[in-house]
Amino acid sequence: MPFTLYDKLWNSHVVAEEEGGISLLYIDRAMLHEVSSPQAFAALREKGLKVRNPGAFLAVADHSVPTRHRDRPIADPQARAQVELLARNASDFGIDMIGLDDPRQGIVHVTGPEQGFTLPGLTLVCGDSHTATHGAFGTLAFGIGSGECESVLATQVLRLTKAKTLRVNVHGDLPAGVGAKDIILAVVGKLGSNGAIGHAIEYAGPAIRALTMEGRMTLCNMSIEAGSRTGLVAPDEVTFAWLKGRSLAPKGADWDAAVAHWRTLPSDEGAVFDRVIDIDATKLVPQVSWGTSPDQVADVTGRVPDPAGARDAETAAKMTKALSYMGLTAGMPVRDIVVGHVFIGSCTNGRIEDLRIAARVLKDRRIADGVQALVVPGSKAVKSQAEAEGLDTIFRAAGFEWREPGCSLCVAMNDDRLPPGARCASTSNRNFEGRQGQGARTHLMGPAMAAASAIAGHIADPRDYLGEA
Repeated sequence: MPFTLYDKLWNSHVVAEEEGGISLLYIDRAMLHEVSSPQAFAALREKGLKVRNPGAFLAVADHSVPTRHRDRPIADPQARAQVELLARNASDFGIDMIGLDDPRQGIVHVTGPEQGFTLPGLTLVCGDSHTATHGAFGTLAFGIGSGECESVLATQVLRLTKAKTLRVNVHGDLPAGVGAKDIILAVVGKLGSNGAIGHAIEYAGPAIRALTMEGRMTLCNMSIEAGSRTGLVAPDEVTFAWLKGRSLAPKGADWDAAVAHWRTLPSDEGAVFDRVIDIDATKLVPQVSWGTSPDQVADVTGRVPDPAGARDAETAAKMTKALSYMGLTAGMPVRDIVVGHVFIGSCTNGRIEDLRIAARVLKDRRIADGVQALVVPGSKAVKSQAEAEGLDTIFRAAGFEWREPGCSLCVAMNDDRLPPGARCASTSNRNFEGRQGQGARTHLMGPAMAAASAIAGHIADPRDYLGEA
């Protein structure tokens, strides 16, 4: 019987079946950060429980950490307390903690893959909805709540219902100037914010196979924005080449055995999916969000949509509310939207490939007067690599601030946040009301478009700046 990639990952981790379609699923690995883990550790202490296998966990502070003055104690008392508590919990329970002064530090969804902690065929969880990022490796990865985090710490199993399967086939080759962020924004726009609830998405097709690992992580990262906890790409030679030599990846004969197993994971020929959607990559143009949900997207060459054209009254009401919050007029060209802030970073687009494409747009150019722009690398490894390539010099010369790694303006839980009414071109993954600061307005896009918009002072088509090279 042919199986999908999701079937294989699920079936190989089932510990027991219960009534009502509930399974006990074994969890191989988990990542912890300072915001979502304190309640779980407190519950362990209250119940007198230990962590079943401390070696299966990796703790990294990312959400609340400052991106400036890292040579000083954290100024914000709440953020300082959160980071100190994570370090204390990790120490007390024997878990490896990557501290702020550690060269491995970064956002959990950047650091985990970099270290080889994320591997094909595993189950991996974290108290963060963008854990789907790790599915880019053929890992069954998904976000969990504090109660589930406690269960994983104490038992390494979770009670779960198996999802249905949804295959997104992206046919053809991507046009020049169109990237992984444009694919996933188009997918989320097509499915809607709730369109993939209860489904595990597998991304497939020539355009997906042609993506780098960085692009595949961007793709899987935003699966949750369509309602799916899990996004998957089947492991292949691109995956193996990216992982080989990572500090926590298998070595020697173990590596050969692991790769042999990983080659068995892709969906079998003839495997049946519950749903299938098809996207023609050749017709994609750079995508940007105009509203307050990641599914409210448009072509950069298009116009802000009119609620009068909505498919139903409920959708029209949501569009009207979003237009009011965003201060936009239906029908206006997307490229007429003026931006005052630009953010390049986050677990979606804070990797070296993202910084390279943004720097390519910015080289020998300056950002527009009145625009405030910052780059926050996804990890110290990304920051070091970018500095070795001279990318930081390009960003600084263009007028960008060059910061230390962290979640920063993706979620505005540290001191990086926007004032009310500010409008930001952002490479992050969510544009909810107040996401980057109370009253702030967020437009989601890829790093090349963010860089182009910084130069233009309004939303801009990156293809106008990338040239033929």
